Amino acid sequence: MLVVDDEPLNVDLLEQELEAAGYATVAATGGAEALMMAGKHAPDLILLDVMMHGMDGYEACRRLKGSEATRAIPVIFLTALTETFDKVQGFAAGAVDYVSKPFETQELLARIGTHIALRREIEAHRKSKATLACLADEIRSGRAMIGASAALRRVREQIERVASTDSTVLIEGESGTGKELVARAIHDASHRRDRPLVKINCAALPRELVESELFGHEKGSFTGATQQRRGRFEIADGGTLFLDEIGELPLEAQAKLLRVLQEREFERVGGTQTLKVDVRIVAATNRDLQSQVAGSRFRPDLYFRLNVFPIRVPPLRERPEDIPQLVERFAASSSRRTGRPFTSVAPAFLERARAYHWPGNIRELENSVERALIMSNDGTLEAQHLSLEPPGLDAPAQSTPTDATLEAVERAHIRGVLARSDWRIEGERGAAALLGLNPSTLRGRMRKLGIRKTR
Repeated sequence: MLVVDDEPLNVDLLEQELEAAGYATVAATGGAEALMMAGKHAPDLILLDVMMHGMDGYEACRRLKGSEATRAIPVIFLTALTETFDKVQGFAAGAVDYVSKPFETQELLARIGTHIALRREIEAHRKSKATLACLADEIRSGRAMIGASAALRRVREQIERVASTDSTVLIEGESGTGKELVARAIHDASHRRDRPLVKINCAALPRELVESELFGHEKGSFTGATQQRRGRFEIADGGTLFLDEIGELPLEAQAKLLRVLQEREFERVGGTQTLKVDVRIVAATNRDLQSQVAGSRFRPDLYFRLNVFPIRVPPLRERPEDIPQLVERFAASSSRRTGRPFTSVAPAFLERARAYHWPGNIRELENSVERALIMSNDGTLEAQHLSLEPPGLDAPAQSTPTDATLEAVERAHIRGVLARSDWRIEGERGAAALLGLNPSTLRGRMRKLGIRKTR
């Protein structure tokens, strides 16, 4: 609680009553000091005297509600019976309630408890709103773990086994296999399902903003930090944080991430207040993290912290029996999205699809089905509508020594595909699509590997 009153005796009395009821308190003796203390301590509720020397309670309340950092904090006005308290002005300033002095202790505590509980409900609703919107989008687009193959059944069994725990999960698999859907399934089956699932793509983060995105920052902590900002850990408090492409996280950020996993606490960039969080971590990677550790590109202690319960998502070539069901679902969703008719899938289309190696996995299949639907005149997907890349396109375009490092092979491979796509990253025939990556992921890897666009 933040207690604000310019009468020291009133402050002492309030602090004694609140502390006896189990609340921690801080105090301010004026409006200007109240603004500073509220920004520094982020109290759960503010008890604010109306009549004070200098800045009165009305103005202090208006300024508290005008700041992003303190806007959500409930304010209860304290007013003496002999004062002329303007209720309309008080509520217009942003207060949620008022208590008359001298106050009845039980009444004051009851009002405080009510408004704190209400604030927690509002905060929980706000945090889960983004998750619900994302889930609604996925339902509308038909995204789910589709298939009945033995390989996919094993993944579902692992999800069911680990979801009810708070254990950290490391999802491994090639790009485009559906690792994010596995993370979603783990969260939805857990006791945290009503709390937020917050996702962050580590490969898409600029190196200089990684810490700010993960842990937040204080106003003025660096150029461009014009206001306080909460990081993904803080937003995900009580829920699940999905760290996609964890293998792309810079080493310096890995050390700070390790501390959060161990201590469950952190400070915002430029801040001194230690924040504690209750977050379940689900990480995903398409890299061999053990090789990364051996090459000193990933911290071994962080790897062991993440690798509590590994789940391998099989590539599409290992579950060809799921392709017919996937094609049907992708065709139906593409039809709704593009307005193109869809009636059926020819057996020859499915036969050709099952025989292909799908280097881009499910993402490549989805794009191919949408392209085929556009090419079809009557809504039937025929074999000739399935345009596939020739064998070997996913191999490095230029030879590399047999003793080359994994990083050298990856650099050569990306350069070769960029050359074939005439250095276009986005688009149906762009390098990202050919590699089975998101454009932002590809740009992140290009920065890491020192690949610059030359055309």
